[in-house]
Amino acid sequence: MTGAKTAVEWLASVAPDPEACRWEWERGPLGVTLLPAGRAWDVLILPGELGYPTLDVLTRVLDRLGPVLVDFGDARMGFFVPPGTAARWLGTGIRTAGAGTWIVVPYPGRSTGGVRWLVSPDGSGTLTDPALLELAMHEAAAGLATEVGD
Repeated sequence: MTGAKTAVEWLASVAPDPEACRWEWERGPLGVTLLPAGRAWDVLILPGELGYPTLDVLTRVLDRLGPVLVDFGDARMGFFVPPGTAARWLGTGIRTAGAGTWIVVPYPGRSTGGVRWLVSPDGSGTLTDPALLELAMHEAAAGLATEVGD
């Protein structure tokens, strides 16, 4: 549980009130809280049909990647990237969450009925490099185009 505790501390550190954040996670009925993006991370949000193959590419080339969230229904995946990435991102069809936005974040290590971690934060602050993410998205998209063309 040490890793989950460290991850909780890392995530809660961006909350306006970290204690209230932890309270909501531990006692709230949903096990989620809202956290501001743009402080310790931004989030690039991919459609699930592109996100899963992108995650497959990344896990083949990286030993450790940043946290990845998925929403209920697997419609969207959120890759945690360095702050400032959202303001510079130009990719079509990719949503961003950066400074001034908030994201729903589940408690690390616990499953909830909605948003869940595909790659849980480990508390170290590891984030996915946006350039590598972009390359992985291109490879995943090429693979999807090949499947459609078959």
